[in-house]
Amino acid sequence: MTFRAAILATTCVLLSSCGQPISETTQNEEVSAEDRLMEQLIDAKPGDVIEIPEGTLNFSRGLSLTADGVTIRGQGMDKTVLNFADQISGAEGLLVTASDFTIEDLAIVDAKGDGLKVNEGENITIRRVRAEWTGEPKTENGAYGIYPVQTTNVLIEDTVTIGASDAGLYVGQSKDVIVRRNRAEYNVAGIEIENTVNADVYENIATNNTGGILVFNMPQLQQEGKATRVFNNRVFANNTGNFGHPGTPVASVPAGTGVIVNSNDLVEIFANEISDNQTGNIIVSSLHTTGYSEEQASASFDPYPEGIFIYGNTFSGGGDAPDTPELKMALRLLFGDEGRLPDVIWDGYYDEAKMVDGVMPDALKICIDNGDIGVLNANGPSGFMQPSTDMAPFECSLDKLSPVDLGRS
Repeated sequence: MTFRAAILATTCVLLSSCGQPISETTQNEEVSAEDRLMEQLIDAKPGDVIEIPEGTLNFSRGLSLTADGVTIRGQGMDKTVLNFADQISGAEGLLVTASDFTIEDLAIVDAKGDGLKVNEGENITIRRVRAEWTGEPKTENGAYGIYPVQTTNVLIEDTVTIGASDAGLYVGQSKDVIVRRNRAEYNVAGIEIENTVNADVYENIATNNTGGILVFNMPQLQQEGKATRVFNNRVFANNTGNFGHPGTPVASVPAGTGVIVNSNDLVEIFANEISDNQTGNIIVSSLHTTGYSEEQASASFDPYPEGIFIYGNTFSGGGDAPDTPELKMALRLLFGDEGRLPDVIWDGYYDEAKMVDGVMPDALKICIDNGDIGVLNANGPSGFMQPSTDMAPFECSLDKLSPVDLGRS
């Protein structure tokens, strides 16, 4: 079975979305369909529903939509395929700069840049969309599969993202977001929530990525993210080598990471099945261990992860082949070459200025209430030379976050 066939077979089992083989079209029909869809997008008005028939439409130019209140609907993510393999212009497959937008039941394949980008819109729904780069994962693939940025009230559900050289499913600088029942595979970052406020990420599958689910704050962006719940996901075997573009933030994500929280506050990780991520099942880190340029950070940027609550997850395997020299050293020092790191890893950096009488306030702690799992304090401030597995500082609990309510089902 080929690489692509194996991925699509897995997708069919998950989403029951595979239909009959896509019918062949003539060259004239392809050109006509391209021009027709581009015209519909240019002329779209609020309330329009643009129906795209079953088949493969081949595009040499990126598509765009600027009208509010439009729905784009195909016949299924494996029946209606927008193919950009021959794209010669445009930075995305489809760029949307509009609100009250819905897209569903189609695929965007082999875009020159990002697959689907939605910029500065409100009330966005993305469902049953496949964004894929075919063939082996490679740096030349587009950066983002599904990419809403600076958006509000966003629902992303039942999508598939494959092969992105940055993040398969990315939500950035946004507010009030639900990401549910998606599958992300063979991306550098499977699902990434970045500089976003109020996000629920649940019932997703992230596997075969470099990193499974990422909750990040980047220092050069204006909005600092917080209040993300990651729950009821399956995050396993995210061990694909990092193929991100050198110099980009995602290029520093170590292969073999399950869930990563970096410089983000008020994050709950609970009721997930997390397994076989060779560097670590959960990593909580600060800006100081990312390799990102700290010179880009604004004076107000908080580089420390605070208010992190990990509870009720199921773990197995993982931590046996870390992809960073610091964690390899910790493994050797504490557990020997045949051991494995604990399921939760913390880089050990904290804000001393926030201590009260030598103790971090309860609301700012990293708390773990997850049975008998272990924790590794990699102790970055010591140069990673004094790692510890003392659980006592993490034996606490935090107030739970409220669910995200988008005001719609």
